[in-house]
Amino acid sequence: MKVKKTLLFLLLSALLIFTAGCNKNAETEIPEDHVSDKLIVTDCLGREVELPENVDRVGCLYAFTGHVTAMLGRGDDIVAINNGLSRDVLLNMVSPGIEDNPVVYFSGKLNIEELLKAEPDLLFVETPFAQTEAEAAKLDKFNITYIAIDFNNMEEQMTAIQTIGDALGMTEKAREYNQYYQDCIDRVSQVSAEIPQDKRVRLYHSVNEATRTDTKDSLAADWLEKVGVINVSVNQELKFLDGKNFASLEQILLWDPEVILVNESGVGEYMLNNSQWASLKAVKEGRVYQMPIGISRWGHPGGMETPLAILWTAKTIYPEYFEDLDMKKETRYYYKQFFNYDMSDEQIERILQGEEKRKPKGS
Repeated sequence: MKVKKTLLFLLLSALLIFTAGCNKNAETEIPEDHVSDKLIVTDCLGREVELPENVDRVGCLYAFTGHVTAMLGRGDDIVAINNGLSRDVLLNMVSPGIEDNPVVYFSGKLNIEELLKAEPDLLFVETPFAQTEAEAAKLDKFNITYIAIDFNNMEEQMTAIQTIGDALGMTEKAREYNQYYQDCIDRVSQVSAEIPQDKRVRLYHSVNEATRTDTKDSLAADWLEKVGVINVSVNQELKFLDGKNFASLEQILLWDPEVILVNESGVGEYMLNNSQWASLKAVKEGRVYQMPIGISRWGHPGGMETPLAILWTAKTIYPEYFEDLDMKKETRYYYKQFFNYDMSDEQIERILQGEEKRKPKGS
């Protein structure tokens, strides 16, 4: 009899545990008879994190997690931020008040005193931060519950979004977003798969700086592959510096891409007006395109608007294959559906033109 009671207790305990995580093989299930507010979430480092009974106050030390938290309708619950979130102009329009929170993480430095004053129930951090022993020790010392978030491709990004949604009690909203994300991938890849190899565009993608670019195992390499372009920097030897990858100008000249995408305002103009870049086919033909900028830079390694980046790039690079794709309509739908924000025609135009939507650093 005692053994049966023990087995019953273990079974009930298992039903009260809700697991999710950044492992692409992780499954998320919510027990029908969920009688406890205690959740266990597996983060992107594989840590099993037991959440507080109530998560009412959220700290976001990684800008991506703040974007997702706002998308999930929990922007008002953010109580501590990093500097990037205070600079995101559109984010603070769709979720007012985020920039008014204390900046507790700036240029890789954590202000633990200010963080403690904010009293977060849950903290989202980037995995490199959590892997830094000294920083993680600060959080552990004061019993601050934190979840590490990271991703290198679209599947991992969707899992990260689901992990944040699960932790904030917004599981269904996260699933809805990820379904849209997958639908965008499918819409584009079904068409791009039919593009003949000899008609695929050779493309160079500039990330923030003119010579910073993509590696094989990166988010941008993943979504650009779905669009059906030949990404010239993938599988090439690049210089790794401060966590970023750079090509030399000589390499770029040898690659001679037909199209260049830039995600930082001003970089395209620099390329088009600099004699060192003048011999490139993309420059000579004026096929240097500024990517849109919304809540974040579309398609950026730490941005969440990857679905829109896929659609926009497909329409821009292969207009003859995506004649029915209306980016103004898609943009309006995205921000209304996921941020409950009605875009004006002028705002949509500014986003699609890639006009800077971030305040300068230090502001």
